[in-house]
Amino acid sequence: MLEKLKEEVLAANLELPRLGLVDFTWGNVSGRDPATGAIVIKPSGVPYETMKAGDMVVADAEGRVVEGALRPSSDFPTHLVLYRHFPSIGGIVHTHSSWATVWAQACRGIPALGTTHADYFHGEIPCTPVLDEAQTTGNYEAETGLAIVGRFREGSIDPENMPAVLVANHGPFTWGADARAAVHNAAVLELVARMAMASLQIDPKLPSMPQHLLDRHFFRKHGPGAYYGQG
Repeated sequence: MLEKLKEEVLAANLELPRLGLVDFTWGNVSGRDPATGAIVIKPSGVPYETMKAGDMVVADAEGRVVEGALRPSSDFPTHLVLYRHFPSIGGIVHTHSSWATVWAQACRGIPALGTTHADYFHGEIPCTPVLDEAQTTGNYEAETGLAIVGRFREGSIDPENMPAVLVANHGPFTWGADARAAVHNAAVLELVARMAMASLQIDPKLPSMPQHLLDRHFFRKHGPGAYYGQG
């Protein structure tokens, strides 16, 4: 079942090392079938260089594995929570990409300093609160997803306008309309994380960009009034 989606999720996973977003097996991509809600995700701990479409794990909308001989990524419960609470997304990526993870380890969101950031993320890329002991000794991966959802609710953040988050002390998650779009957002996140770090080294007191400029650049690419590209 879902052979096309398995091929798409495999291709998206293989983009991570090609783009320099993962080392070893530190990352995963999933995709969701819009018709059935089924989720395809990378298997846990399988090297990218040997991975095949047949290795992908298929689960139903409730998270029950229905196809695949391997265990799903250990981050699958986080993906599952995000799909349940952000119903418009169709693909999710988790990496430990260096620059985004630097910000996550510092427990700081990435401020919107320029138009490269604004083309993809409508405001500061948020960071979750640090998980407490009860969250980490319980269903840790699901609690990670709930911390992300809670941060977005607390900040009244639209996940369609902010397709990225930093998990404190951990690393980034991104998402998109499908697995390929989620990987693209992961790559852009890594770029803007590096740019922000360099800009703040030049001026540690650098303010965020003006709201009017942020809005203009974001909404020329997103929403009903978008006009960037060929449509």
